Amino acid sequence: FFCSLPSVGVSCPYVVIAHPMLGPINTAIRRSGGVVMTLLLLRRGVVTSAFTSTTKKVLLNRHAGGSISSIHHQQQHLFSAPHYNNKNTFGYTPTTPLFMSTEAAEDIAEIERQIKVKGDEIRVLKEQGTEKSDLAPHIEELLALKAKIPPTPEEEAKAKAKKEKEEKKKAQKQKQQPQKKKQQQQAELSETELRDVRLAKAQAMRDAGLEPYQYSYDPTHSAGELQSLYEGKLEGGEEDEDSMVKVAGRIMTKRGFGKLSFFTLQDESGTIQLQMEKKRLGESFKDLKAYVDSGDIIGAQGSIRRTDKGELSVYCTEWTMLTKSTLPLPDKYHGLTDISKRYRSRHLDLIVNPSVRDTFIKRAQITSSLRRQLDDLNFLEIETPVLHAVSGGAEAKPFETHHNSMDMDLTLRIATELHLKRLIIGGFPRVYELGRIFRNEGISTRHNPEFTSVEIYQAYADYEDMMDLTEQLVCGMAKSIGDTLELPYGEHTISLERPWKRITMHDAVREYIPDFDFESLDPSDPNSVIEARNAAKNAGVPKVDELPTVGDILNACFEELCEPNLIQPTFIIDYPVEVSPLAKPHRSKPGLVERFELFATGRELANSFSELTDPVDQRVRFEAQAEKKAAGDEEACDVDEEFLVALEQGMPPTGGLGIGIDRLVMLLTNAPSIRDVIAFPLLKGDAS
Repeated sequence: FFCSLPSVGVSCPYVVIAHPMLGPINTAIRRSGGVVMTLLLLRRGVVTSAFTSTTKKVLLNRHAGGSISSIHHQQQHLFSAPHYNNKNTFGYTPTTPLFMSTEAAEDIAEIERQIKVKGDEIRVLKEQGTEKSDLAPHIEELLALKAKIPPTPEEEAKAKAKKEKEEKKKAQKQKQQPQKKKQQQQAELSETELRDVRLAKAQAMRDAGLEPYQYSYDPTHSAGELQSLYEGKLEGGEEDEDSMVKVAGRIMTKRGFGKLSFFTLQDESGTIQLQMEKKRLGESFKDLKAYVDSGDIIGAQGSIRRTDKGELSVYCTEWTMLTKSTLPLPDKYHGLTDISKRYRSRHLDLIVNPSVRDTFIKRAQITSSLRRQLDDLNFLEIETPVLHAVSGGAEAKPFETHHNSMDMDLTLRIATELHLKRLIIGGFPRVYELGRIFRNEGISTRHNPEFTSVEIYQAYADYEDMMDLTEQLVCGMAKSIGDTLELPYGEHTISLERPWKRITMHDAVREYIPDFDFESLDPSDPNSVIEARNAAKNAGVPKVDELPTVGDILNACFEELCEPNLIQPTFIIDYPVEVSPLAKPHRSKPGLVERFELFATGRELANSFSELTDPVDQRVRFEAQAEKKAAGDEEACDVDEEFLVALEQGMPPTGGLGIGIDRLVMLLTNAPSIRDVIAFPLLKGDAS
């Protein structure tokens, strides 16, 4: 059949229509008996250069009066797969259909219209807050409509690429399966079985002529030094070929990729990556894979390079097993998190928790700073006995022991005070001792039975001088580990900027019991004790019925009401004589002594006196303490006759100061528990 369409200038047996008015034109052609084929390029925008040029030739040829045979030949060419090259196909492939019937095209147009309507409907439902479960049927309907649309060449290409990627990933997974299976089998072994495996590796090394426990190694750099030295240097993939370094440390993690392995090596300064390649290590690469586990201590030598991913690495040319670890490290994901196990296995805690190492490094720097400051002020550190025949120098229950050959009952020292004062009497004007103290008391986040303190004694000074010295020493220790005196502690920020607040114990208690004045009471009047007890009970202070004096009750009120709220550094001064047996009487306030305690973060950090130098007064106080001990007070001290004899020889006016090092380190390192700053705190026996 022939169809003549003068309006578009085409007359041919088969009409190829590329015109926006598809609907009206198709109808006109059908009425005249023509066969209509609709070009897909209108719907998808995809056409090849070969097809475009051929289409033009057909239309132009027929418009110019070409013969039916030539048109028929060109029509055959249109319906066959055109020749094309890979460089200019515009997404067209030989299998892509170029034509479809008008009915099919109209069906697709109708489906696309339905897709648009359904998509708009879903958007409206989402905006209205429709639940996912209610949206599900609409989404399924939309997906079903989209499935009816033939894929575009781009979609087919993406699907093909996705399939190839999945097949490649599957092949890689199958290749890695044996290695993962081996790792999984090792992970499922018990600690005893893992130990046996590692011991077998150590023996295998010996059998191969390799020593698993070397005698020495000489590293040239630490990990931290290399990280600092190459900071901002070397691009990804670049190597410093002129470098040759040696490092040593513990292998924390290892990752193997066939002929390439990466280890994370940790030393005291930090970590650095080791890049191990078979082509660079040669035969020793096989030994590396066979013998090295995480936890082993090795030495490595090589150049420095930065990997493609930017990780600074030692590009190893050789390695040496220094110590074969027979026990595995804790799980790298869950780590060592059990608090009790951390304290009990402190060596593991230090290996896997860098922050713990940092705390003890800072503790060492703090004590070093303290000694330097005191040495610079002409103080001498002199060691005193740990075993005492008479317990004294503080109110605390001692640990008791027995010396067999001398058949003597002894105690571990609860303070260094009395021996250091005897040194002052002997002619040393400035002395101190930094050492361990032992008190048979309870355990808490701020108490440990053995702890470290420094006691400092200065002739011709008083407690005012000791307050100034305390501020100086603590600020110096803080600056030894940081550049600021503003310290975080829990939810607080502690300011160590001088001067610190100074307030009497009476004034501190008055802030919490404003309608009662302990200072106005007469300590010798029995009614004063009753009034003080009633005031304390009304304020919620427990166990005051057991306390015999106004001074004891005042101190109990302070400890219960005031102490927990002293967050910023505060000197509490002028204590009752009843709780200060070694302090000089206050020069202007009867019943009080010249004593201060330093508080911060709600706990005591330091204690100081204008030291008692009157031997008669000292004997009276010792005897009062002995009476309390005889009445059952386990923390009262004994009468130390040797010290009293020395005191009668004459001690110059002296200021004394004691600082709890563990609690101070807690403050300066933001540690919540005293066990976090003591390397090996005392723990109950491990039942396991």
